[in-house]
Amino acid sequence: MNRVGTRLVLIFLAATLAPLAVTVWVTNSLLERSLEYSSTTQLDAVSKSLQLTGHELYQHRRDDLKMQTQSGALPSQTYALASGPAAVQSFARSGEPERFILAGNGGNRLDYLVRHGTEVWVYSADLGNVAMDRLARQIAEARALVDKGENRDLRRGFTLVYALLAASVWLVSLALLVYFAHRISRPIQQLTTGLTRLASGDLTARVPERGDDEIGRAIQAFNGMAERLQQTTERLVYLRQLAGWQSLARKTAHEVKNSLTPIRLTVEEMVARSGAADRAFLEQAAQIVVDEIETLERRVSAFSQFAAEPPLCPAPVDVNSLLQERIAFLKTAHPEVAYDCLLADTAPPVVADQDLVKGILTNLLENAAEAAGAGGHILGRTWTENGHVGIEVHDSGPGLSESARASLFEPTISFKRRGMGLGLSIARKSALLSGGDILLVKGELGGAGFRVLLPAAHASQTHPGRG
Repeated sequence: MNRVGTRLVLIFLAATLAPLAVTVWVTNSLLERSLEYSSTTQLDAVSKSLQLTGHELYQHRRDDLKMQTQSGALPSQTYALASGPAAVQSFARSGEPERFILAGNGGNRLDYLVRHGTEVWVYSADLGNVAMDRLARQIAEARALVDKGENRDLRRGFTLVYALLAASVWLVSLALLVYFAHRISRPIQQLTTGLTRLASGDLTARVPERGDDEIGRAIQAFNGMAERLQQTTERLVYLRQLAGWQSLARKTAHEVKNSLTPIRLTVEEMVARSGAADRAFLEQAAQIVVDEIETLERRVSAFSQFAAEPPLCPAPVDVNSLLQERIAFLKTAHPEVAYDCLLADTAPPVVADQDLVKGILTNLLENAAEAAGAGGHILGRTWTENGHVGIEVHDSGPGLSESARASLFEPTISFKRRGMGLGLSIARKSALLSGGDILLVKGELGGAGFRVLLPAAHASQTHPGRG
């Protein structure tokens, strides 16, 4: 378990063990007191007191009856040994000299049996409202209940059940806390890992998004920050590379131009001084050299343009109108290519230099026309997303190879008749200077696809005169 989860579990232990111990102690104390004053305890005391009282009453009545009998104050009933009630016959067979028995309804009469030769004399005394048999039976039942309660050991049973119940509840709570602590702390651990990777230079670090709570929003903010940081870093690296190329381009353009100028002048001087016989050949040769020099001068101009830092004039630009205008302009140059245009209904203006945006669109549409070829198809469209306006150009050409994708926006030197190798580099540089970028996307017509992202203008920028 990670540190956050461990801390949550330790906090739970500290917050529950002490109250649990106090609760067990207080409950046990109350339980003991309640059991001490329970009905079983009281019944035990009452039954013993009644038993002692009944025994003393019975003994007193016996002594009193025997004393009255000896003084001759009570009459007697005489029975032969072989006759009389069952109690008399049982006494006669026992051989005892005397016996006391409880008789009457519920034992409310005490009989004293005395043997006199072949006769049994019976003396009786009324016990009044005290039914000794019933009292003895009730005392016996009470003692049986007391013995049964003592055999059960209620205190230990209640204590054991309560301890098991409290321990079970606490263990279940601990298990649930460990589970939820892991679920809560895992996103935090992933976020910490992502921050560590990002701090170490891994700009591709991302954290899986989950939920919409505070942790989920923190993860979303981290992923957004990492994405923006990666894009910004890539743009800065690209601009730094462009700066190096610009320095090289200025030096190369200066050196090539210095060499081309004397070559042109020398060839023109040679033609001026040549004789009539060889003039036609020299003029033809000079024209070839001049044409090649002009081609080199155009390449030098392209390098100069790439190396130059033109002044920016940002202003609100209607991308829908500008895209339509560029397509209409290039249709005449490429009548063999079919153009389609899909425009966003509510595309806001963008803040950019209009000439730079025109150059970007011209470059992308020219490249698309060259890739599509005769009978090809080009799609241009606009859309809005997250404060940006997008312009996409798709062609039906063969697409781009993996090697071409790897160095697509890097400045190169092209020796094609119409290509300088700097078009996409200049276009992306223009987009970056405008606060946007150019991305390679999946082509919708089977060929290449490019997306230009530009920042949308706010109301204050669109209408600067309004407050």
